Amino acid sequence: MSEKDIIRDLIPRLMNEDWWDIMDYPERIMDQCFGMELFEHDLFPAFGLNTRRRRQTSIADSGQSEVKNVKDKFQVGLDVKLFKPEEVKVKVVDKYVVVHGKHEERSDTNGFVSREFTRRYMLPNACDAETVNSSLSADGMLTIVAPKKAIEAPVKKERNVPVKIKGRKCSGDGL
Repeated sequence: MSEKDIIRDLIPRLMNEDWWDIMDYPERIMDQCFGMELFEHDLFPAFGLNTRRRRQTSIADSGQSEVKNVKDKFQVGLDVKLFKPEEVKVKVVDKYVVVHGKHEERSDTNGFVSREFTRRYMLPNACDAETVNSSLSADGMLTIVAPKKAIEAPVKKERNVPVKIKGRKCSGDGL
């Protein structure tokens, strides 16, 4: 572990800050293939300029994981189109959202395939784990949303403190 990695790990702990606000984790992770067919460049290292680059559209179509941490919510988008709705489970474990997908062996264009994945996303401190919800769109996009707690302005507590008079009665004229 490099010195830079150690510092990046310790700073949030020392400052008691939310690591999402400090670290520069990627918002979007492309190429979440979940068992789709492999291309030659997936198996062999690139040598020179002779390798065929994968088209940008095929990368976008291969599945995405997108994390957004904005002012009012924490949101995860995950492409799970290769799974049936009943094959995808979402749960909250402590301060993590855990997504698990699994399907048994079935046939596809290249033969037979079974797939399984687990993804864990740490909830920011501003989110309440009890408010996490998820939805699955018709095109297989799983969206998980955790609303952030509203920051309440501190309540100003004010009360009058009576002045008790001790000893002789004061006339108020300064004499």
